[in-house]
Amino acid sequence: MGSVSNISLLNSVAMGDKPADLILKNCSLVNVYTNEIQEKIQIAIKKDRIAYVGPNASHAKSPTTKVIDVKNRYVSPSFADPHIHIDHFLTPSEFIKKSLLCGVTSLFPYSIDIVSTTGYRGFKEFVKLTDQLPMRFFHVIPGGLPVDPKFSSSKTMSLSEIKSAIKLDNVIGLGEVFSWTKVTKRDSATMKTLSFMLDNGCVINGHTAGAGEKKLNAYISSGILSCHEPINYQEVLDRLRLGMWVMIREGSIRRDLKEILSLVMSNGIFTNRLMFCSDGLDPIDIKTYGHIDYCVNEAIKLGLNPIDAICIASRNCFDYYNMGKDLGGIAPGKLADFLIFDKLTKIKPSKVFVGGKLIVSDSKLVFNIKKNNLPKPLSKTVKTRRLSEKDFLLPYKKKTANVNVISLKSEIITEKSREDLDVKQGNISPSRDSDVWKVAAFDRIFGTNRHSIAFLKNFNADIGAFASTWNFHENNLLVIGMNEKDMAVASNHLIKSNGGMAVVKNGKLLASMPLQMAGIISTDSFEQVRKNYSKVNSVLSDKGCKFRRPHLIPIFLPFLALPEIRILNTGLVDVKKQQYIPSINS
Repeated sequence: MGSVSNISLLNSVAMGDKPADLILKNCSLVNVYTNEIQEKIQIAIKKDRIAYVGPNASHAKSPTTKVIDVKNRYVSPSFADPHIHIDHFLTPSEFIKKSLLCGVTSLFPYSIDIVSTTGYRGFKEFVKLTDQLPMRFFHVIPGGLPVDPKFSSSKTMSLSEIKSAIKLDNVIGLGEVFSWTKVTKRDSATMKTLSFMLDNGCVINGHTAGAGEKKLNAYISSGILSCHEPINYQEVLDRLRLGMWVMIREGSIRRDLKEILSLVMSNGIFTNRLMFCSDGLDPIDIKTYGHIDYCVNEAIKLGLNPIDAICIASRNCFDYYNMGKDLGGIAPGKLADFLIFDKLTKIKPSKVFVGGKLIVSDSKLVFNIKKNNLPKPLSKTVKTRRLSEKDFLLPYKKKTANVNVISLKSEIITEKSREDLDVKQGNISPSRDSDVWKVAAFDRIFGTNRHSIAFLKNFNADIGAFASTWNFHENNLLVIGMNEKDMAVASNHLIKSNGGMAVVKNGKLLASMPLQMAGIISTDSFEQVRKNYSKVNSVLSDKGCKFRRPHLIPIFLPFLALPEIRILNTGLVDVKKQQYIPSINS
């Protein structure tokens, strides 16, 4: 990020031999290096970096220098999200319009579903989409594909493609190695990838849910030094004690900050290896709560020193990623990414600067953010042929059938059960009385006709079908239905629209959320996506689904990293036993 010419220029401005482009005066500087507020500070900026921080920058002023009187408001480093999935819901250009307002200027995206859907070619195109945006993107290569090679049929990246990807601008390492058993069992391909990353000075992010004691030690000793999965204080402490960095998750999938941070504070544990991360935000949550600014303010509410909260949101992240010489604080030589705000007790950025450029003023965007286009490799990824009712039939010759059922314990967690279902006209039928639904998974990536059909319990909505092309991390066309006709209607709507979610009853479309980019991201505006997303969930809830976020059900149904039973286009999988199981018990 630096060069000899840059340091000579910054040196000259600091000495007063050349003028600054911008000077901020009367700053109350939040110093994340000394844990203090410095009053009446002046900051001189040249191009995209800070040249001088001190009591008087007048020596760097010229008639062309812009001067901003901060009027004793607070100036702090801007925030970063060290682990976020931005390949869901919104294009990067639409997402950052909200994230920048929250004072976030750096993202570390883990775009696993772009890769599982479109492979290395799609990953390159997705990285390009972020190149010209007024936000810093530091991409990591998905470290968890295939989730389980025994069952998975997702796209992935070969070691040679990984080696090529590391050479791309703003690709910095390996993200979320969540199949930790591959590490503890020293899977050959996994260990080669980890060794390559370490040999090239890359950071490797972790996912240690369920790992403990010797397995956790083995995982960490393999060079993986962070995790965002701890959901309670003890798990955080176990990892901190072994030298890991912990990303406290506060986002749309889980909210763990309050419980964890309260105990960290009461036990006097150091916070210098803690970060805040979202792990992904849906459009409603980022509009309702915010982003990393919400984490900072919640931490302050819990009684954490505001400067420590800002450190967790800024400096700690860049220290972990070995970027502390460029980012994470306000000091000479650093990139000029910073916030201006009125109150230290409740931080609401009024101005946001990225590389010395004003991006947000008076809490409004003042920088023109160009809409992302739709690159060819990320378009038309729903390659399933048009489906009919017959594609959802499950033939059986007896009058009743005993079937294996995916029973929903939550939107995310499942368990295996059995049900007896009636056979009507030679087809095993779902049962509204027993709340047992058909669920089908179709390959939509490779254009095969491969699919599987099974049964789902506890969905409990008065609809005909609910379909989605987005799921972790297989991205099948997944359809939940009470009748085959509506299942076909919902599926064909998504096939025609190149992806999304659709709710159907009696052949009528009740709600939909188009996801035109790789079948997982909408190319619509933030507000339109928010409305579509809200309607999908509200329609399902109004129709009786008891879960708070019904859209998550098809997203997690194929997810092989969680127990107990999952469905893929290759069949029904018992995750614990690591084996396929039949839909129908003989």
